[in-house]
Parts: sequence; C-alpha cells; structure tokens
Amino acid sequence: MSYSDPQSVTIGGTAVSLPRTSSGANSGAFTASDGNTRLEVSSTYGRRNRRTIRLTTLKTSGDVLIPSQNTVSSMSSYLVVDTPVNGYTVAEAKAVVDALVAYLTASSGAKVAQLLGGEN
Repeated sequence: MSYSDPQSVTIGGTAVSLPRTSSGANSGAFTASDGNTRLEVSSTYGRRNRRTIRLTTLKTSGDVLIPSQNTVSSMSSYLVVDTPVNGYTVAEAKAVVDALVAYLTASSGAKVAQLLGGEN
C-alpha cells in the first residue's frame, strides 16, 4: 500500500502540494514543483523494522561572507520508528509514536523550540 498522490504539507501557514516523483519497492518520494520541498517515506526490514518519513526544504538566501551572492541552504526533519520484528502490534507502536508527537506539539510546540534551541 502506498501513500496517495499528491501529498500536502503546510510550512509556516503555506500549503505545499507534493506530487509523487519516485516510487520503489519500499520507498516513495514527493516533490514540490519548484523542487524546494521533498517528502520521502521508506521502510527497511531485517532483524528490526525501520520506517522513516523525512521532510527536506531548500531556501536561497544571501551569503554571509559574500553579501552580493546567494547561497542555497537545506534542512531536514524526520521521524524514524524502529521496532522489533515481533513484540509490538501496529496499534502499540502507533501509540508510542502518537505520544512522542503529542509531547512535541503540546503548548504550541514548546518542546520543539527547546530542541531547536539546543536544550537537553
């Protein structure tokens, strides 16, 4: 089963449409028409099952060292769910992921701000 096409993310209040640009046996990718936003989903199977969803963005800004030139910067944010082959049902694993997402987004994302600020 694969994700529907297209996917959509909202960054800073702006919705970005992400049509499917890649599809493999255990992976898929969705990229905005300008190429600046990409969503990748993948799974690997072995002694443990690892599922990853990754959002990457690009932006162009002035170069700090040479102000008359622009530079391209990128960042990624991703969630990895690593489970044993046996022992957790999908519902149990989902409950753990839901708990982490709720923790990060509570209080208007205060924990994300702390994480990005380098607190530990």
